Amino acid sequence: MSNKLTVIILIACAAAAAAADPSIPASNSARALAEKDAPGAEPRADKSGYHLFKPVPKDLMRELSTDRPDKTESAYTVDAGHFQIESDLFAFERDRNNPEHDGTRVDAYSFAATNFKMGLTNSIDIQFVFEPHTISKTRARDEDGVVFHETQQGFGDLTVRTKFNLFGNDAGGKALALMPFVTFPTNQDELGTEGVEFGLIIPYNMDLPFGWAMGVMTEVDAVRDEEDNGYDADFVNTITFGHDIIGNLGGYLEFASVVHSSGSPWEGTLDAGFTYGFTDDIQLDWGCNFGVTRSAPDVNPFLGLTVRW
Repeated sequence: MSNKLTVIILIACAAAAAAADPSIPASNSARALAEKDAPGAEPRADKSGYHLFKPVPKDLMRELSTDRPDKTESAYTVDAGHFQIESDLFAFERDRNNPEHDGTRVDAYSFAATNFKMGLTNSIDIQFVFEPHTISKTRARDEDGVVFHETQQGFGDLTVRTKFNLFGNDAGGKALALMPFVTFPTNQDELGTEGVEFGLIIPYNMDLPFGWAMGVMTEVDAVRDEEDNGYDADFVNTITFGHDIIGNLGGYLEFASVVHSSGSPWEGTLDAGFTYGFTDDIQLDWGCNFGVTRSAPDVNPFLGLTVRW
């Protein structure tokens, strides 16, 4: 399983690198199709010459696009030479509908889980995802039926991701990207994976009529198996719909599922949330994910913040 997944991911990365050649004028984001593509509009500026050490000028930057708060990742990259932090200020997750139905309940608290992004070129960014502090509290029964409590806390895993936008980064109403990633077991107190894991995310965004926007994502993850001597595959698929509500307030509704090759029950969640843009570069978000299958976490409320500079 791991060899097959490795080949798939390497091929996809090679294709993305070729497609993201900075010598080819890229196409870009959700900012004003009316401005960029309307009849008589001025031609789009060529941004292919900008990079990490030669930032895109402020007046040419695309509209703020984030990989949060929904689970569906964005197909748009951070502008070259600019930085973006997307963080959970606080998140809570409760899971008590476990497949064994033995009364086990897990409450997890996450503080400042962060995705730090850097724009490398007009169509490529790199991202570092880390969890500074997580607390997990488990209530369960031992083999004799005696209730016991266990608390784990500490730093989580580190994930490094690279996003290659293939098209639509600056205009067009449609955008596609490839996002290979690697997760390193930097966690404390068994709060993450026991070995290196990796995968590939493919997000697609599309503008719909009447001001609606849609995002879909498919993802394959190579995750350590229970024996920690090989890999299983997880298959993630999501779809989300978003719309402005009033002023700078927007909202979204999403469905997400995870299917495990290991034979574990599939997980489904129905997610909803809101975003509020304070400025062009600062956005607050809040929402909640609800489990619709017993194997999924029951409830996951969160509050987050995005800042770009």
